[in-house]
Amino acid sequence: MNDLDTRASAPCQAELDQMLIDTEVDDEQVRQPPMALRRPWLLLLGLVMVALNLRPALSSMAPLLGQVSEGLGLSASQAGLLTTLPVLCLGLFAPLAPVLARRFGSERVIFGILLTLALGMLVRSALGVNGLFLGSILAGASIGVIGVLLPGIVKRDFARHAGTLTGVYTMALCLGAAVAAGSTVPLARYFDDSWAIGLGFWLVPALLAMLVWLPQVRHGHATHRVAYRVRGLWRDPLAWQVTLYMGLQSSLAYIVFGWLPSILIGRGLSPTEAGLVLSGSVLVQLISSLGAPWLATRGKDQRLAIVIVMLVTMAGLFGCLYAPIEGLWGWAILLGLGQGGTFALALTLIVLRSSDAHVAANLSSMAQGVGYTLASMGPFAVGVVHDLTGGWAAVGWIFAIVGTGAILFGLKAGRAQHVQVTSERV
Repeated sequence: MNDLDTRASAPCQAELDQMLIDTEVDDEQVRQPPMALRRPWLLLLGLVMVALNLRPALSSMAPLLGQVSEGLGLSASQAGLLTTLPVLCLGLFAPLAPVLARRFGSERVIFGILLTLALGMLVRSALGVNGLFLGSILAGASIGVIGVLLPGIVKRDFARHAGTLTGVYTMALCLGAAVAAGSTVPLARYFDDSWAIGLGFWLVPALLAMLVWLPQVRHGHATHRVAYRVRGLWRDPLAWQVTLYMGLQSSLAYIVFGWLPSILIGRGLSPTEAGLVLSGSVLVQLISSLGAPWLATRGKDQRLAIVIVMLVTMAGLFGCLYAPIEGLWGWAILLGLGQGGTFALALTLIVLRSSDAHVAANLSSMAQGVGYTLASMGPFAVGVVHDLTGGWAAVGWIFAIVGTGAILFGLKAGRAQHVQVTSERV
């Protein structure tokens, strides 16, 4: 694909599809025509099954956080650390994904990491306080690696339908998060009010995903060698603006995953009701996660779209925190619409601000690695503030500071420019 002029208007959806982020795009072998898929429907089923498992470890904890904290004697700060660790691992372990893929092949890596994800679910539910934290680390690290590899497989094996398949992938992420948020408390109550079984149950879908993914291990691509290098990315201001927007909007998202049910329980909802509100809010993200990027690429840049989705997100957050409880579902829906758009636009910016697919792959690694590490500070800050104040009202300041920062960096990242870096063969 020809390079885009840095002052040109945003590319059409077909160009976005072609430039879909691929963690293996720097490998010489991947640049060759892909082999014919023997059973594309089986690969598609495997991708969906794996994607469904990338959020339950995060969203299943939130509705049970109060019960877990009470059962194990955790303070609010410790609970905040518990919600922070998996998100921190998303960032810390994301750069490992391309390294592992080039050595072992993406299919084998995903299969093995699904096993560590299931192990993390088991450990956090069965081994007390230490197991709770260790299992959360294992689960977060596993999600961080798989989450970077799946989009690359979509680009490689479904190049002509990459945009559509990315939408399916995003929908599976949201569906997995929503189902876990809404059903974990009822599961725990069904098994004698056992939070351990409610959390541990989510290793079952991970094991099922391993079985569905097994054929890809047998017929997967070979390992790869690095063929391209991108220089100057970490010194580029625009790259940092994209990364900081990714991190700040993700921080609000993981605050919602980790703390929204606890906030709503503090406002008088039962754990089951709070989990259902989170589930409904996440489901609504399906609408805006598909629609926001399409609308954002119709104009000359993405600044207006970024401001709109961030303001909608902040309105939903403040409504859930301060508005009369009778209107809660309306605010939760507004929150979901905003956050679906902010996340989708963050991914879109990585592509639009890159001059070619090699730059996009490296910018993706930077934005996810640094961004998710930054995002982990949000849930921890909420726990500390709640510990210091004994309530939830002061958390609004965190929403305001993080949301304002996301808008400011988003306005910079949303300009129709490219990162000024070079991509060269090695």
